[in-house]
Amino acid sequence: MKRISIVLVLVGLFSLYSESTNAQEVGIRVGNVVGGNVALDILLNTNKFGLLHADISISDAGVYGTYVGVEALSDFLYEPLGGEALNLYLGIGPSLLFANDFWMGGSFEAGLDYHFNALPISIGGDWRPTLWLVGPDSGTDFDASNFGFNLRFVFGR
Repeated sequence: MKRISIVLVLVGLFSLYSESTNAQEVGIRVGNVVGGNVALDILLNTNKFGLLHADISISDAGVYGTYVGVEALSDFLYEPLGGEALNLYLGIGPSLLFANDFWMGGSFEAGLDYHFNALPISIGGDWRPTLWLVGPDSGTDFDASNFGFNLRFVFGR
């Protein structure tokens, strides 16, 4: 119940922000996600800075406690490929993981998404390698295994 409440609050905040942007998308990202394997996936078209791609994941890991992962990526490149429905996007931004230990790093994002013309739905996949700069070890760590699948509803098109 706590997770559902958090998701509803985040969607409400998203809807307040959405009036100042062109097109918005909200849905889920499944796969290897910071903090779990499912995340609330939000994509905002800001016109000024390209796209803001944010993910919030909450996972109960049992003995190890609760993990909360947050990513806020600025997609500086968002280009159509061979038409208006298939798009390539590239971005970079911070990744945070709150667990028993705190992790902070930077992620790169490369992905493809497809917007259905007749439906307000977008599907896509992306790869997010992450360089962790702060963690329980004093050194850095690189994780290139973050692949995900996105399913989002499109608003404001």
